Amino acid sequence: MANPASGADKASFDVCGIGMAIVDIISESSEAFLKTHRVKKGVMTLVDEARADFLYSRIGPAVEMSGGSVANTVAGIAALGGRPAFIGKIRNDQLGAIFRHDLRTLGVHFSTPPAIEGPATARCLILVTPDAQRSMNTFLGAAGGLISADIDPDIVGNSKILFLEGYLFDKPEAQATLMLAARIAHEAGRLVAVSLSDPLCVDRHREAFRELVKRQTDILVANEHELMSLYQTESLEEALKTAEEECFLAVCTRSEKGAVISSGGRRIKIDAEPVPQVVDTTGAGDLFAAGFLYGLTRDMDLAICGKLGALAASEVISHYGPRPQHSLKDYIQKRIGKI
Repeated sequence: MANPASGADKASFDVCGIGMAIVDIISESSEAFLKTHRVKKGVMTLVDEARADFLYSRIGPAVEMSGGSVANTVAGIAALGGRPAFIGKIRNDQLGAIFRHDLRTLGVHFSTPPAIEGPATARCLILVTPDAQRSMNTFLGAAGGLISADIDPDIVGNSKILFLEGYLFDKPEAQATLMLAARIAHEAGRLVAVSLSDPLCVDRHREAFRELVKRQTDILVANEHELMSLYQTESLEEALKTAEEECFLAVCTRSEKGAVISSGGRRIKIDAEPVPQVVDTTGAGDLFAAGFLYGLTRDMDLAICGKLGALAASEVISHYGPRPQHSLKDYIQKRIGKI
């Protein structure tokens, strides 16, 4: 089956991502600090703004950078040499300025106006203890407050692929906003890709996800647990079959088992790329999506798109953090040649 992205009109952007705009605040921590401040070790805990402010005031030196699942993906696309854009909600505060500046310096177009009232910019305080465990405390803040007025039709309509983040489904207004963006993209003759984000997120909003997938999705991106949750089956094959009946492409990641790309009755198996040591799997799925979507916008064979995704994921799991630490383009080109 032909790649529909290859026949797209000339576009200003390869991929426009719409997702949660979150600032990652990464700080080294002691076991005593976690105990003193009642931080649950090794898991992600949702916190309110007061709790986030309190922990922020107590941590030591930190690295602050733009984050969020789809934001990680578009950052990866930029690192590969692509032309991505991002739409996400921040507040007109210090962390909002950090998010904007960081994403732009990576080569991502980001022009969503900040909110001038309401919750502060979202942040995830990541406390890393000497045993390499990451304890995350997340305040979602302004990130979930995306509304239809935040969608720039020119950016969406001039992107080869629109990539939507499932985490935004927790607010009805944001759900409606994603549906609007998908309609704009399709009216412009573009492709719409959707990330399911998390099995629990799918459980909470299964019917809404099913509607989005059936009506507006060309490319479904999910891990095997998310995909089986969406279709309420314990059979991955059954889930893939249903997905490919509803979408042009279904892309399913399977951790150390690699990935499967399903389209038109074809199953393309992608092997996981070996790494000397798996250090941190945070961001692996985000970077797989970056490699895959980048390849798709370059009219590459689906197997090569999957290979790019696996290689991008292998780079990010070899160190801490959800973003490439070295030139992702060089990393991949050393392994498979020019991209």
